[in-house]
Amino acid sequence: MRVIFPTGDNVEAELAQKLVGGLKQAGIDLVTYLPETRLSQILPLLRADPSFTLVPVASESEAVTIGAGAALTGKQVAIYMECTGLYVSCYTLVSIARRYGVPLLLVVAYLGGMADQRNNSVYAVSGTYIEPLLEALQIQFQIIKSGERLETDIQDAVRHMHALKLPVALVFSGDFTR
Repeated sequence: MRVIFPTGDNVEAELAQKLVGGLKQAGIDLVTYLPETRLSQILPLLRADPSFTLVPVASESEAVTIGAGAALTGKQVAIYMECTGLYVSCYTLVSIARRYGVPLLLVVAYLGGMADQRNNSVYAVSGTYIEPLLEALQIQFQIIKSGERLETDIQDAVRHMHALKLPVALVFSGDFTR
């Protein structure tokens, strides 16, 4: 299914379609999320596809808790958030996901990165800490800057999260934040 976005921005629409297609190909069937602006074009596509169950939340920590519970029952879970949501979900990622070995795919918009065209003083500082934070949490991650190998990158990340039995993160920058 092809969805046309009212913004008329074909690059964003194409990347959103590739991202959702990659999640589907990788077997993701449940997405918890707190909406944000950089990747929000994926939401209409996820809603339109009956193979996804969507769970909106009020907090990224809640998204991790719900996602972990669903993953423990056999769901293939992605958690969509902006990078500041990682700060909010640190305790839950460590106390539940790491402790119990729960594979989760973190789909993270890299707010405040150098490529973020909507960057400002609110986001720039928090963006500088995202990579060190993921390293401190011992979460394997990859920065995705273009849609060139997106479907393959998503499949690799899902396979890796299952091999590790831990959360892994795909952090979207570059073309995704323009």
